[in-house]
Amino acid sequence: MIDFGFDKIALIGAVALIVIGPERLPRVARTVGHLLGKAQRYVADVKAEVNRSIELEELKKMKGQFEDAAHEMEQSVSSEIRQTTSDLEKGWSDSNPLLTPGSPGYDEFRPPPEYRHPKKNWRLKRGATPQWYKQRHGIRGKAQSGAARVARFRPPRHNA
Repeated sequence: MIDFGFDKIALIGAVALIVIGPERLPRVARTVGHLLGKAQRYVADVKAEVNRSIELEELKKMKGQFEDAAHEMEQSVSSEIRQTTSDLEKGWSDSNPLLTPGSPGYDEFRPPPEYRHPKKNWRLKRGATPQWYKQRHGIRGKAQSGAARVARFRPPRHNA
């Protein structure tokens, strides 16, 4: 970048004073200052955008590396699980050659059933007050719409 010392700035100011004149010099200096400020902001914005794009490219590269490593890890774990499962099945069949599905005594050595979820909605918030207490004391257990509430408490109409 160009290095402006005090002597160069003073020389430029003296030449501008002679060429422009003392009446218009403050307005011209203000305009030049505004233009230089805009130029500096523009250059800073361009630098920031370039830095963001470089960081984005680096992040994309790192993301690709992580995805590749995760895929390789998943493949190695799944192959180890398959290998272990086949070894266990082979060992089970070697230790019990007479126990095949349908043979007597097979049910005694059958592996336990798989886990099944109890089908309760654990995310649903439940109050600590028991249902029987709410019913006995008349506490609402379910929300009613306004129309249903009005219909519930409306006195019966008698036809005359």
